[in-house]
Amino acid sequence: MPLRGRLALLAATTVALAVAACALACWFLVRAQLLDSLDDSLRDTSVSPATVVDRVQSGQCTPPDRPAPNPFGATVQVVDTSGGSCVIVGRKLDVTDADVRVAERGRRESLHTARATNGTEYRVRTTPVAGTNLAVSVARPMAEIDESLRNLALILSLVGGAGVLGAAGAGVALARAGLRPVDRLTEAVEHIARTEDLAVRIPTDGHDEIARLSRSFNAMTEALASSRELQQQLIADAGHELRTPLTSLRTNIDLLVRSEETGRALPEEDRRELLTSVQAQMAELADLIGDLQELSRPQAAPEAGPEAEGSVQEPGAPARTEVVGLHEIAERAVERVRPRGPRLTLTTDLDPWYVRAELAALERSVVNLLDNAIKFSPEGGTVHTRLRDGVLTVRDQGPGVPADELPHVFDRFWRSPSARSLPGSGLGLSIVARTVRQSGGEVRLQQPADGGPGTEAVLRLPGAPTPPPTGAPG
Repeated sequence: MPLRGRLALLAATTVALAVAACALACWFLVRAQLLDSLDDSLRDTSVSPATVVDRVQSGQCTPPDRPAPNPFGATVQVVDTSGGSCVIVGRKLDVTDADVRVAERGRRESLHTARATNGTEYRVRTTPVAGTNLAVSVARPMAEIDESLRNLALILSLVGGAGVLGAAGAGVALARAGLRPVDRLTEAVEHIARTEDLAVRIPTDGHDEIARLSRSFNAMTEALASSRELQQQLIADAGHELRTPLTSLRTNIDLLVRSEETGRALPEEDRRELLTSVQAQMAELADLIGDLQELSRPQAAPEAGPEAEGSVQEPGAPARTEVVGLHEIAERAVERVRPRGPRLTLTTDLDPWYVRAELAALERSVVNLLDNAIKFSPEGGTVHTRLRDGVLTVRDQGPGVPADELPHVFDRFWRSPSARSLPGSGLGLSIVARTVRQSGGEVRLQQPADGGPGTEAVLRLPGAPTPPPTGAPG
């Protein structure tokens, strides 16, 4: 059953239960009122003791096996202490213990329902006859109120049935109106599934659950569209960056192959330059592919606990984080890049600082910052690395980055116009920003606060100057 039908059925069932409860309560209340009215009528009907005694003594009290005249539909019956009875008017009624107790003067009166010999139900009131050991029962047929109760039940059934049908119709209308935003959402999802068009937006009005769902859906499609755009941009930028080294590599290899095929040997110096260029282009391709793999790697997941310490890392799975010393990582990174700047002076001033991060990724990020500083530092310059209170600063003495270019330095494949002739893929700082964000920190490039030359890279990570106790939770 569709959701609209289930809502209509639920509304109809709820109304049916409510109507049934009200109808039953009304029926029992009216029945009680009618019984009270009938009892009051019986109390107002009295038979004088003299009439009862006279009828009994004169033999006008009909034996129980023969009906007495009953012109008004009522019954008058005399009961003695032994449970015997005779009928003055009407038909014999069943004698109850309560009637006998009234005759014995154990009760002042008895009100109950009894059945006559012909099966008709009567409402009976039994009272004692003064001066005798007899009691007289005056009864009226229950048919007086049964007919009214049957009519009332019929009316309540018709009204309840109409109410249930009306509730079902109203439920269908309300479900159609209430689910109209859901229908729009469904149509939008089906349209996206057919056409892969992520530009579809659902109008949102109000602040109810459907509006929240619509806004969440719009936010999801917007995020998917942005992700697709970034993916396409990444592919386009990667293709553009790969084209240059591939073209140069193919040209150099074609020259070497043509030399071998034609038998015209290249001068040794030219041949050596071509081979050096091929090696450089291959190294650039390897670096670019490594950077792309680093950017496409899933984000680091929280550590799974002690039971996962000996588990094997699956290929492509996100690496787990651990507590590492940022000062130790910075020291190792400086030693790694020192051979890349033989004519530069690399100095360090590192205070202990422990963070939770992925060791290899964080070290690669620090190396990228140092590489960037070495690349733009003049010969004989100094690259200073400083760590204080969780803030790692790498400062060079290069030409610096213009203020209008600082917001773009962490974008993928973005390279300053002045640096496009230098080697690099334009992904190093993007990898740094991604790793630092995953570790809960921030990174930025800025002009030195003292107004001196160069650029200052500032990396901030949350942590502590001392490592956590062994076995402490992360």
